[in-house]
Order: sequence, then structure tokens, then C-alpha cells
Amino acid sequence: MERTFVMFKPDCLERGLLGRMVSRFEEKGLRLLALKMLRVTPALAKQHYAEHVEKPFYPQLEEFITGAPVVATVFQGPEVIRVVRDMLGATSGLKAAPGTIRGDFSSSRQMNLVHASDSPESAAREIGIYFCADEILDWDPTLACWLQAAGEV
Repeated sequence: MERTFVMFKPDCLERGLLGRMVSRFEEKGLRLLALKMLRVTPALAKQHYAEHVEKPFYPQLEEFITGAPVVATVFQGPEVIRVVRDMLGATSGLKAAPGTIRGDFSSSRQMNLVHASDSPESAAREIGIYFCADEILDWDPTLACWLQAAGEV
């Protein structure tokens, strides 16, 4: 089953929205496999955002992402990468549709609460940056049979 990396950014934690955000993913039927709170160092930021390091906005991004703790997670579910990104909405909270996380809780492009992988390749890379294999617990909640039909998983 597909996995994705989801990081709850400093603005999410500073605003006290972490529980509400995690709940939205769990209520959708996505399975939480790993969770850790940490401070992103400048070196870790450069590794995570390697494709942006040379861009003019990177210094501001690094200052933001290292400014307060984040919570890194791994979620699993059918088409989880697409599902999570659909739930987040457009990158800019000003352009995100109502009903999406960013549409309901953000009015910024950078301070948009949550980062999520955009492809299976980036999910594997980002999960590997933040988690060791033994930190990811593949488990089946007893109610899993009520979330998807047998042929859907």
C-alpha cells in the first residue's frame, strides 16, 4: 500500500492546529505509521529542500522551517499521495478551495501549515530523510476492514 511523508510546519504547531490536522487525515481513513517532533536544522532544511536551495526565496524558507519545531509523519492508504495533496488544497492558502486544509486555515503561500510529498519518489526520499526503517510501524487497526473494501486495498 502507498505511503507518503507529511510534515506539519512551524505555523501549524505555533497556532495549535496539529491535533486538528492529524485528525482530518485519520478521519479520512489514512493510517498513521510514524510520527516525531523535531527542530529542522539548516543542514536538514537544505537536504529536504535541495531543489530550492539556489532559488531566491530559499533563505526565507529556511528561516521559517528552522524557526520552530515541526512534526514529521508517515501516512499510508490507497492513493495516499494524491489524497493528502487533494486534502491540502493549492499551495497558497489564498487560492486553496474552501473545505481543504489550506483553504480553511491558511492565508499564505509559505505559511501553509503542511508539507506533503508530491510523488512516490519524493515520498521515499523524504521518508528516508526523517525516519529509519525501525521507526515506521506497519500495523492494521481493528477497524481497518470498515475503511476500504477488500478489493480496494
